[in-house]
Amino acid sequence: MTTPPAAPAAPAPSPAPASAERRRAWDEVPRWQIYLPLGIYLVFTLVPFYWILLFAVRPAGSTSLLPWPMTTAHFEKVWTERSFGVFFQNSLLIGVAVLVMTTVVALAGGYALARFDFRIKKGFMLALLCSQFVPGALLLVPLFQIFAELRMINSLGSVIIAETVFQLPLSMILISGFIRNVPYSLEEAAWVDGCNRFHAFRIVVLPLLRPGLVAVGSFAFVHAWNHFLFALMFLSSQTKQTIPVGLNTLMGADSVDLGALAAGGVIAAVPVVIVFGFIQKWLVTGFSAGAVKG
Repeated sequence: MTTPPAAPAAPAPSPAPASAERRRAWDEVPRWQIYLPLGIYLVFTLVPFYWILLFAVRPAGSTSLLPWPMTTAHFEKVWTERSFGVFFQNSLLIGVAVLVMTTVVALAGGYALARFDFRIKKGFMLALLCSQFVPGALLLVPLFQIFAELRMINSLGSVIIAETVFQLPLSMILISGFIRNVPYSLEEAAWVDGCNRFHAFRIVVLPLLRPGLVAVGSFAFVHAWNHFLFALMFLSSQTKQTIPVGLNTLMGADSVDLGALAAGGVIAAVPVVIVFGFIQKWLVTGFSAGAVKG
């Protein structure tokens, strides 16, 4: 008598993927434990902005907590009487110039760091990293002496050069990380097709670096727009001052015009908000790409 063949053993259940486990753990968390901290953080973030906007559009002497009736008198005062129109143009010129110069120089230096090996490469990278621990105030005296010898004091060019030099180390490190994420085989394939190194970089590598360039350029622009120290030290004429220095002039020794100061703060914040509103997608993508390796 023959025994029937044994039934095949049932396959062991495969373990649930880690993403499914994280999703299940997320679903088990009560929603109030998520939304309550986020709501508190949102309140602490937005209330100062609302307070500044309230003082900017509220008539002088009003104590209302609602921006009604609204007035533009504070904006007209700072734009015309306090020369914020000139300050805005100077800050915009400095910010755009620093953005372009920092991006171009950092792109060339970052490519060299990512694609070439030379004897002092590690020491040079270490020097770039260590330069980030040097505060800008320590650079004032040597930079002032250099610009005085070059007769560039009270010139926008002095602030542009100083801001560019201050932004270059970190920008070069970030750009080199972005370039390392681009496969070297793509450039080699372009060389086989007849391109030289420059054309291969321009055609193959540069389009892939767009998120990284946006991230580096945006931070260079915002830093140059908001920086106070270099403009205060190197620019003495009122027609050459920038937005941060102009805000400082609104605070007197005995009194502060809160409406004018709030209006100036709104004028200073609007370009930065617009810039980040347009480039937020590229910014997140750029930092994600640069954080993978390099």
